[in-house]
Amino acid sequence: MRDALSDYRPGAAFDEMVDPSGTVRPSYRAVHASLQQSTAAELRAIAEALASNYTQAGVTFDVGGVERPFPLDIVPRVIAAAEWDTIEAGVAQRVRAMELFLDDVYSDAKVISDGVIPSQLVTSSSHFHRVVWGVRPPNGVRIHVAGVDLIRTPEGDVRVLEDNFRVPSGVSYVMTNRTAMITALPDAFANQRIRGVGDYPARLLQALRKASPATDDPNIVVLTPGVYNSAYFEHTLLARTMGVELVEGRDLECRRGKVYMRTTAGLRRVDVIYRRLDDDFLDPVFFRSDSMLGVPGLTNAVRTGGVALANAIGNGVADDKLIYTYVPDLIRYYLHEEPVIGNVDTWRLEEDEAREEVLDRLHELVVKPVDGSGGKGIVIGPRATPEELDALRARVTADPRGWIAQPVVQLSTVPTLIDDALRPRHVDLRPFAVNSGDGIYVLPGGLTRVALPEGELVVNSSQGGGSKDTWVLSSSTPRLVEEPEAVEAELRAEEGDLEVAPERTVRPVVPLLVGRPRTDATDRSPGHRQQQEQQQQSPAGDGEVTL
Repeated sequence: MRDALSDYRPGAAFDEMVDPSGTVRPSYRAVHASLQQSTAAELRAIAEALASNYTQAGVTFDVGGVERPFPLDIVPRVIAAAEWDTIEAGVAQRVRAMELFLDDVYSDAKVISDGVIPSQLVTSSSHFHRVVWGVRPPNGVRIHVAGVDLIRTPEGDVRVLEDNFRVPSGVSYVMTNRTAMITALPDAFANQRIRGVGDYPARLLQALRKASPATDDPNIVVLTPGVYNSAYFEHTLLARTMGVELVEGRDLECRRGKVYMRTTAGLRRVDVIYRRLDDDFLDPVFFRSDSMLGVPGLTNAVRTGGVALANAIGNGVADDKLIYTYVPDLIRYYLHEEPVIGNVDTWRLEEDEAREEVLDRLHELVVKPVDGSGGKGIVIGPRATPEELDALRARVTADPRGWIAQPVVQLSTVPTLIDDALRPRHVDLRPFAVNSGDGIYVLPGGLTRVALPEGELVVNSSQGGGSKDTWVLSSSTPRLVEEPEAVEAELRAEEGDLEVAPERTVRPVVPLLVGRPRTDATDRSPGHRQQQEQQQQSPAGDGEVTL
């Protein structure tokens, strides 16, 4: 009987499992051996069971208005310990530099007066919000959670493709993927030393507590757009595993510069809000006046220090893809270091010479809107029709500030189960970082996204892609299933006396539901539901970044 790898043939891209000679890379030996013991039909049966379990457990993602199980491929991505050390250092370096950049552009703007970056570039960004100029968060942290998208070039080099400093999503799938894969491939786990991912909620809770403006025992909430948002599963999982309340905008109200939660026991002060809501919908007083999702007066509460908001308002200026082209210079300017991980080569189309070159080469380049997310608005020149290229040329000419261009990069590949065979499919990697102000924790591995159609380079799940569990190898014995008590003890040893609410914690005070239960679709006006869906998926949305 033929094993699942019998017909596996990598293409021209860098393959994560085998080198050009066909030799299995050291980090993949245990996985390769496990796959050789299975047929494709056996892997398909496991994959179908995983999809069924995900649907029953509510691990889903909204694509085009259709709720479907989040696609998890059976073959993991494996990263060697030494390579992860470099990735971890590079991600943390990037977060440190961009924290300093945000603090600077919303205060003295020395980076502009020193000539590192043009003033017009910052002020013309749709995500630069003057309303928070001069506002400094209680512990100085603006980027509490970051997602940095990485790719590997055909030469084997890791590069940063883009930054997500608003509200990157996807970490819940890192945790659920790991739980599923421990069951699906137990032999591979038994033969590998794999770093755990289960302490992420405790790390996030620690960072949110340290962001509190005025108390050692802060009341923390997760602010969600609602049940129709495509990342709602993640919002509920994080709230539950941190032991904090999940609220919508209508559960909160502002009084005299402070925020309160409506509960069955009356109003309760809120100290920290982990918001999963775009800036545009956050406060109808300062942003979109028609927002049904936000909290009137929230911006003033942030400005006066009455509440901490994670991530901070205005972080999107650091996400701007034109600002991205300056990040290596910003690292040198603020940290006096060379970038650990470089950028992908990028043309700034507001520069006349670069724009002229790109317009002549549209058919061979990738062109992206600077404020887009979720893969929306991207034009891949070699696959575009002449009509699409003509339309793109007109848009770039009319608004050069709104676009960047990059070469087509053949992302690395990993074996992926397609129908009943393993085939090479392109992947990227989104490591997640949590910044407490005292240090930056980078979750080992992160979310590997995979483009399922053959030859496809857009890996975003909002565009129909899938995911893989990401295994970071360790030289120490792994803790495969992280118990809350073990995580709590570890964090206390590292950070002092930190209390972490385990998943089973039951809060005595619950949010007061307004109207019918939140799962009842009739509880929403059509406009309310539309905003829940729109605020994440709009290419210009300032906040939650779609997968």
